[in-house]
Amino acid sequence: MSENKQRVSRRQFLNYTLTGVGGFMAAGMLMPMVRFAIDPLLQPQTEQDMVQVVSVDKITNEPQKFDFKIHQIDAWYESDVSTSAWVYKNDNGDVVALSPVCKHLGCAVAWNDDPANPNRFFCPCHYGLYEKDGTNVPGTPPMAPLDVFESQVKDGYLYLGKAKPRGGA
Repeated sequence: MSENKQRVSRRQFLNYTLTGVGGFMAAGMLMPMVRFAIDPLLQPQTEQDMVQVVSVDKITNEPQKFDFKIHQIDAWYESDVSTSAWVYKNDNGDVVALSPVCKHLGCAVAWNDDPANPNRFFCPCHYGLYEKDGTNVPGTPPMAPLDVFESQVKDGYLYLGKAKPRGGA
């Protein structure tokens, strides 16, 4: 009878053994690091609660800046973050709440701040302009309109949620 078994040399055995042990050790060290990095991404997103901002009777047809705090959970870190919104009533009497963050580079916009452009939102960083309803003025740096906060009027108070982008340019 002929034997067709291939024998493993001592060198191959040690090579296989050390590679396997090294692989298990590397996996044991990398697994917690990978889980630490990926686990927050796998957590379900919590919807931001609506936050009471201002009494509706204080809102006028002229945009006003109102500051408020939201409770934010960022992975394992919880904090109260201060933010603001430009709030006004439109011609139909509906409340509009716009984000003060310019869509060009994230600077803060201000209402009626530039004498050369009255009744517009103005971004001083690169001279960006927005109309009263938040749409960007063509020919200026912003390429998108200001974000709009989810809003709800309840018991005479304005509640704001998350700012969401809107379509158009």
